[in-house]
Amino acid sequence: MLPIPILTYHQIAQAPKRGSPMRSLYVSPSAFALQMQALSLLGYQGLSMTDLMPYLKGEKHGKVVGITFDDGYLNNLDNASGILKKFNFSSTCYVVSGLLGKTNSWDHALGIASAPLMDRFQLQQWIDSGQEIGSHTQHHVDLTTSNSANSQSEILNSRITLSQLLNTNIQQFCYPYGRYAPEHVDMVKAAGYLAATTTARGKVHNADNLFELRRIPVVRSTSLPQFLFKIMSSYEDRYRNV
Repeated sequence: MLPIPILTYHQIAQAPKRGSPMRSLYVSPSAFALQMQALSLLGYQGLSMTDLMPYLKGEKHGKVVGITFDDGYLNNLDNASGILKKFNFSSTCYVVSGLLGKTNSWDHALGIASAPLMDRFQLQQWIDSGQEIGSHTQHHVDLTTSNSANSQSEILNSRITLSQLLNTNIQQFCYPYGRYAPEHVDMVKAAGYLAATTTARGKVHNADNLFELRRIPVVRSTSLPQFLFKIMSSYEDRYRNV
């Protein structure tokens, strides 16, 4: 298969004032709309992780891009779902099952502003708009600093909770902070997920591990030419050996 890009977004909203922590993780709605429009005009199909699976396995071929959102922010529903629907794109939003309807409390110690997370009803709206929900553990834990029993619980029970709450089969997982060890890969497999994404940069290549998928970050400062260069060139693959 040709290398496949999987995009990573966080908040689709106007960035806070200059100097605010993690300001880079905001992409404005207008920038997001332009990015999706450019993909569509160039003949790419934006896909959720489950829709992308046949391409990752080499069973299908085409101009495809995976689209993912980390954490489950309400602004993803408010500002991204309509744009995705306009271009007939699907995407996966990885949510923190124990914090539905609350805020990004794991960020507060860093001084990052609170932002509302989708509740169960808003998650259902996200699904109804043609999008997918994945798991990001129960409490956005750093698996590498959590004991084995707690890590296993965070990974498995998030899938169980979301599957029951939304009456859907949660099949996709994302490691919080991108931090994990080989034992966590085994836990994700054992919990019944089909794939998992990381924060390691690069496109997905043939024979890459489906439970350690690389992604391409899209941030506030990513210009449209840079965005297209990330997708259409081998630029991001320079990180594969880092």
